[in-house]
Amino acid sequence: MFSGYARLTALTALVAFLPRAVLSVPIYGQCGGIGWTGSTVCDSGTTCVVVNDYYSQCQASTGGGGGGGGGGGGGGTTKTFTNPLKNPNGSDPFMVYSNGYYYLMSTTWSNLQITRATSMAGLKTASPKVVWSDSTPSRACNMWAPELHQVGGTWYIYYTAGTCGNYDSNRIHAVKASSSDIWASSWSYAGSLVPSNRNKGSLDGTVLNHSTGNYLIYSSWEDGVGQCLYIAKMNSATSVGTAVMISKPTNSWEKTGAAVNEGPAPLYHGGRTWIVFSASLCSTSGYSLGLIELKGSDPLQASSWVKNNGGPVFSAANGNYGVGHNGFFTSPSGQVYNVYHASPTSTVTCDGNRRTMVQPVNWNSDGSPNFGQPRPLSEGIVEPS
Repeated sequence: MFSGYARLTALTALVAFLPRAVLSVPIYGQCGGIGWTGSTVCDSGTTCVVVNDYYSQCQASTGGGGGGGGGGGGGGTTKTFTNPLKNPNGSDPFMVYSNGYYYLMSTTWSNLQITRATSMAGLKTASPKVVWSDSTPSRACNMWAPELHQVGGTWYIYYTAGTCGNYDSNRIHAVKASSSDIWASSWSYAGSLVPSNRNKGSLDGTVLNHSTGNYLIYSSWEDGVGQCLYIAKMNSATSVGTAVMISKPTNSWEKTGAAVNEGPAPLYHGGRTWIVFSASLCSTSGYSLGLIELKGSDPLQASSWVKNNGGPVFSAANGNYGVGHNGFFTSPSGQVYNVYHASPTSTVTCDGNRRTMVQPVNWNSDGSPNFGQPRPLSEGIVEPS
């Protein structure tokens, strides 16, 4: 007989062959998933394991724990974790997997910190390591949205920083690792990335990888429009060319509290490229994720990018509010995960009360991403493997 986990794995493979109409409710579920209307509470001694939006089962669980392995356990049990991974100071999270470890960064405002573990459950208890602080007045404050990227074989942390009390002074900065080992490296300031045609307040820099090179995508203010997304080709890890606007807030769901497109996050699948971004003001429950796709061959052409205007692709649900400023990471098995922040109440604040959440990304039959809904904190999620 198949174990519960084996059955879930087999059913996961089946999803690609089912019509979308069938997928409007879970084809196998005991405690959650898209369209699930039953109880989400399992019997004592078991945990609700939601493999993805279509499959869930009440299973005995090891509960993860510590910094140990993050894959499926032996003996018919499945290692799981529950959200949040980091609370407080879980805002603007970003994660990468490298050499057996998951590395997590988030906004701390005054320095750059990295937490590492071999599992999601391990990240919940691991101690962060401060890898950078700065007393230089032009970049001593507003340290937001740090991201780890490997450019030209070298690790860099790209982050926002500026003068204390002056958000208009914010720019995208970078620090450079001394070695290929993220944890063991010392870090040195490498420079600021300022487009030659746009020396204005900027934030939330990320790196887009494309066949034509690397590109910096970030958010900046446009007079009379709001916060928009811009792209500039990277001449090097710390130098960029001219910037071009590729997205601006035009829909009502992008203007709750203020007109905002920020927190860009590249996503790649099946030869396609998307930018997931955060829409609306971060201090509102309407803060959510939107989507644009690279349809043309030249990322520097605004017309190459097409927005999904049908509404947010990920928004408040299951006791999680103001969900956004996300990133993506891939486990060794190739599963893509969404790491994002959420507020525990509908009274959302743009501060350290936001918590770091992680859950898998699924794919629709047309190849587009399906983010589902934010998971309830009580749900056990299968550890990446």
